[in-house]
Formats: sequence, structure tokens, C-alpha cells
Amino acid sequence: MTNDQQQPDPLPSPPRSASEPPALTGSPFDSDTFTSATFVTVGRGPHLALAVVWLLTRAGMLLLLARDDLGIGGVGREVALYQHWYGKFADGTFPPGDVTWQYPPGAGLVIMSPGILPWLSYFQAFVTLTLLADVLVTLALARADSARLTHGAWIWVCGLPLLLHLPLARYDVQATALAVLALLALGARSTAGHQLGGALAGIGAMVKVWPALALIGTPRGRTTREAWTAAAVTALALLATLALFFSDSLGFLRQQGSRGIQIESLCGTALAVARATAVWPGRVEFRYGAFEYVGPYVSTLGHLALLLTVIAFGWLLLWRLQARRWTPATPLDATLAAVLLFTVTSRVISPQYLIWLLGLAAVCLTSRDTVMRPVALLLLPAAALSSLAYPVLYDEVVLGTPTGVAVMVLRNALLLAAALLAARRLWTSTAGAPPAE
Repeated sequence: MTNDQQQPDPLPSPPRSASEPPALTGSPFDSDTFTSATFVTVGRGPHLALAVVWLLTRAGMLLLLARDDLGIGGVGREVALYQHWYGKFADGTFPPGDVTWQYPPGAGLVIMSPGILPWLSYFQAFVTLTLLADVLVTLALARADSARLTHGAWIWVCGLPLLLHLPLARYDVQATALAVLALLALGARSTAGHQLGGALAGIGAMVKVWPALALIGTPRGRTTREAWTAAAVTALALLATLALFFSDSLGFLRQQGSRGIQIESLCGTALAVARATAVWPGRVEFRYGAFEYVGPYVSTLGHLALLLTVIAFGWLLLWRLQARRWTPATPLDATLAAVLLFTVTSRVISPQYLIWLLGLAAVCLTSRDTVMRPVALLLLPAAALSSLAYPVLYDEVVLGTPTGVAVMVLRNALLLAAALLAARRLWTSTAGAPPAE
């Protein structure tokens, strides 16, 4: 069957009878025992518990943000930069010549959104809207879990605070909300659901690029045509509208193309180890809004990172061509694997990238058919180490002390392991040899 031939959308897994014993597999993460024993079944009690945990953790995050003195401090300064850009948008232009503006034009809508709450300061309005996006993700995940268990909602609610107060001072929660809602909408067996999912992915692509990967795993045939068409039309319409009302809407491309090797990336960690062992004589400089390495071989490593990104993209295309088995979880699993691959091959791995990965892991765990449970578990310590690296020990990371280097090596080793494991499990579950009868 060719790619252009229509294939039926995946059918949901048949329900398990009450007397049927739980399936046993080679991994506890794949067994129904893990699924049913890890969390209590959905009902009023678990939903109430989820709400209480959300309130307590978010209160703690707000308290940390109000103090903003943990480690290097100043996590909330990013919102002040957003406010500066807000003033530029009020003048009818994207930030002209600002090397720190490296975002697609749709990001301007998020930056301008605090204006809808004029009775609050910009900072207060931004944090309020971020919390509302967080609530929306939590409710969507809890609803998706309602016929099963609350894995996804719990991973999100308990995982996000591992990043401390950082999520409240970045607009990545909003971008993650678009991707999560897109994936959940794509799971509907209706044209309207596919089109809504595609439209949300298209908007997400204009806000932060990566949410477009929510479409990488759509089943071939009607679902792909409907979702991809809606995404393209929505993205182009949004781009044209912003270009009509604001000047220099594509200026971010100049800044993004000039980025070097950021100290928290995998290539940056390699340079940090080489620098700590006196093998490499480079240094750290603050460039393009981040700390980057400067010195011999940095340009070569940057080109290598771009090549690895291209290879990752090629692997995803090959997977899509070779995939033969689709389950309701395949689009979710494929998105998480794709974002992980692009994350570990990037020249930049900012701590807020973990927000994306936690959101995608959470949406994967709303499906019993997911193969990403062990990947999701790897992301939890990776998130905790990310907050340890920034803001808690960021001075040591910048200076390249043994402690700072060790934290980055551990965090990036977990991300690399998660990416490779996700790619392997996606391939074997969909494109590998079918299981023996």
C-alpha cells in the first residue's frame, strides 16, 4: 500500500473484561499492572486530590517567583524583557534589530496577551495567563484520562514544579498547551477534530515552531490530509495577518541563524568537559541572550549539531514511510520522540525546554497504548537536574566547576538516553517486525 492510499484511522483497543488477568510483559512499564497500580482509578476522589496537589504546588511556585532569590536569582527578568517587547508591538513593529528576539511572529500574540488584563501589571497579568494555560492543560489531560487513569494529569501536575518557578516566567506553558490540545483533538474520529488539531498545531508552530511536530505521527490517509491542510492554512493566515499589522515579522530569522553553542546543550557539555580537563582553551561569553562558548572548534560543533538535526529529521521521515502499525497512542508517541530528537541535537537546550517534554510525556500517558512510559520517567529526574542547573547552581555551570559540569553531564545524559529510547520504542512498536503469533 502506498502512502497516498487511504488507510483507516486506528481503532481503539478493545476493552478488557473484568475477569481477564493483567497482561505481563518483559518490562513493568508496559504491563497493565503498572498502569492500574500506580495511581488510583478516576473518580471524584482522585480529581479532588489532583486539584489539591495543583493548588499546593502552584502556590509554592508563586512563592518562589515572588522571592526570586534562589541560586542565581532573577528568573522573572525574562518577563521584564517580554514587557519591553510589548512596547515595541504597541508601536506596530516586531523588536527591530534586537538580538534577543528569536521567536516566530506568533509569539508576539502571547507577549501582547497580558494587555487583555489592564487592571493588572504586565508581570501579574503574564503570570495569571500562564497559570490559566496550566489549568487548561491539567483539565484537558484529566478529561483525556477520565475513562482510564490519571497518569498524564499527574505527570504534568507533579512534574512541572520540578522546574521550580521557571515555568511561570516563560511563555513555554502556553506553547505546550497548544501542542497538548492539538494532540488530544487529533485523537477524535471526526473531521472537525482533525481540523481543530491541525489548526492548533499551526498556531503553535507560529508561536514556538516545535508544536508543528504534533502532526508528525498522524495516521496516513484522511486524518493526515485534514490535519496538515488545516495547519498550513491556519499558519499562513496568521503569518499574513501579523505581517499586515506589524513590520519586520520575520526578523527573528537573522538572530536565530547567528546562535552559537549554548552552555547547556549537549555540544556545550562536551566543551565544558574538555575545558575542565584543560583540553580545550575556550571561554564563556554572554551572546544573543544566553551564555555561549567561544573558541576553537565551536563553529565546527555548531555545524555538526545542525547536521545531526537534519539526520534526526531524515530518520523521522524514514520512520513515517516505514510505519505499518498505528495505535491511538502513535501520534502522541511520535511527537514526544521527535521533540526529544530535535532537543538533544540542538545548539541550545534552555531549561524551559523541559516544559515541552513534560507536557508531551503527560499526553502520551493518557493512552494505555503508549510505549513511552519509561521515557516519561526519565524526564522527571532530567527536569529536577535542569532546575538544579538553573537557577540553583547556574554560577557553577557558567564557571565550569566540577559540580556544574557534573550536573550538566547527568542532565544531558538523561535527555540523550530518553531520546534514543523514545526513537527505538517508536520504531519497534510501529515499523519493526510484528510480534510473533
